[in-house]
Formats: sequence, structure tokens, C-alpha cells
Amino acid sequence: MTTIGFIGTGVMGASIVKHFLNAGHEVHIYSRTKSKAEPLIKLGAKWYSSAGEAAKESNVIFTMVGYPQDVEDVYFGDQGIFAMSKPGSIVIDMTTSQPTLAKKITEHAKTLQIDALDAPVSGGDVGAQNGTLSIMVGGEKAVFDKVLPLLEVFGNNIVYQGQAGAGQHTKMCNQIAIATNMIGVCEAIAYGKKAGLDINTVLDSISAGAAGSWSLSNLGPRMVKGDLEPGFYIKHFIKDMRIALEEAEIMHLELPGLALAKQMYDELSAKGYDNNGTQALIEYYK
Repeated sequence: MTTIGFIGTGVMGASIVKHFLNAGHEVHIYSRTKSKAEPLIKLGAKWYSSAGEAAKESNVIFTMVGYPQDVEDVYFGDQGIFAMSKPGSIVIDMTTSQPTLAKKITEHAKTLQIDALDAPVSGGDVGAQNGTLSIMVGGEKAVFDKVLPLLEVFGNNIVYQGQAGAGQHTKMCNQIAIATNMIGVCEAIAYGKKAGLDINTVLDSISAGAAGSWSLSNLGPRMVKGDLEPGFYIKHFIKDMRIALEEAEIMHLELPGLALAKQMYDELSAKGYDNNGTQALIEYYK
């Protein structure tokens, strides 16, 4: 049985760790705040005070942290993964991060006889809880094939995208599609309310038709209830949109829809909505 290291046990990471524990794996975890990991410790996960210490006890190490700088820290820091991991280990970064950083991690891992994949996910807290995440993977195909059974523990749409960085580029495509779709979902709800319609009934109709989307089906009902709890934080979504816009600029590609969505979310951030879920975009229309 593979020994798993898991760095970052937030909203989604905690659910993934539970899936590994339920599958019978030994799981070594690191989170900055031990108290937040207590439910996982009670289920059998072993907590460590640094990413490197957790990685040292593991042969496959997953990371799922907040920002590219956090990724840099957990991999390259003095108490980081690369400082303490064993040769022959495999590291898999599931943070939505920069494609260039994914390539940097892969190149450095090779010097340590460690394999690396970038494998960002989509599906939010619901997908993590249900074990149905979409996983977009970049790196060596042979390494992907080796860890596929582990990815299948918590994902069901797992696609190999190409060499290092390809997973992150694919996740940018995912976030671009979501960003503009969220505007459409909010405006449909705002319009329906203004027209005096029963919005839940409206969602029943349009979710099953050509307008259907994951955001409409899963976040639309939350918007109607006024439930702004995070499945995915606005502050992290803004980070993703910023990365996508930066990468697009490098490729001389204009993305006006994405730029508009980021501007709207930036306004919500300035009003204190950073730690709410992305469905809080509905507040823009009030």
C-alpha cells in the first residue's frame, strides 16, 4: 500500500485525505494550523510540523496549497519537500499555479531523482467530498500511469494533458470558462428575480437545457439561498484569473471576458468578500 504525504488540508484537501484513509492508505499530513487538521488526525492521519517531515515518511506526496508562493515554500523551503524527500519519490502538485512553476518543480525534482506531476483539479468542495474531481495532469506519461490508481481514489475524469505545465495550462482554460459563465449565471438569476419569477423553478428549467453548466446546477441554488460559504474562495479565484491573464499576455492573446470577470471579482474583494465562495458574485447585482 502506497504511503501518502499530503501538504495542505483545506476545504478540498481534507476531503481527499479522507478518501485515501478510507482506501486504507497510510497518510502523513502537514498543515500550517494543527488544530484545523484534528478531524483528520482522529481518523488516522499523522500530522507533522513541516512539509519536509511529512514528505520524508511518504513515497507519493500531494500538495494543495493556496498561492504560487506557497507552492515555492513547501517545495523549496529549508523544511520543504525537496530538502527531505527520498529519491524515488513522486510529487504531485494539485494547486492551481503557474505553468512555469510546474516546469521549475519538475526540472529540480529530476536532479534529486524524484518524479513530478502538475495535476490541478476542478469540481470544488462537492467534487472533493464525492470523490468525483476532474484532474488535469502534466508531466511524464509513465509517471502518470504509475499514479493513476491513486488519482482514481478521488477523481473520475482524469486526463493526461502532456508534458510539465500542461496540467496547469489546462486548468487555466477551465478557470477562463468558469469566470465568464459565472457572470451569465448571476445575470440569469438577477433577471429572473426582476421579472418576478420563482428562481428555483427557473433553475429547474434552464439547468436541463442548452444553458446547463456545473456552476448553474451547483452554485445557482446557493446563490438563491444566499449561501456564500466557500467551496472555492474568491481570493483564490482572483489568483487563478490573474495567472491566466498573465499567461495570455505572454502569448499575445486578448481575453476581454476574463478581464471583465476579474474586474468584478476585484470589486467584491475590495468590499470584503475574499473568503466567500465564488457564488458571492451574485452580490455584485444587489
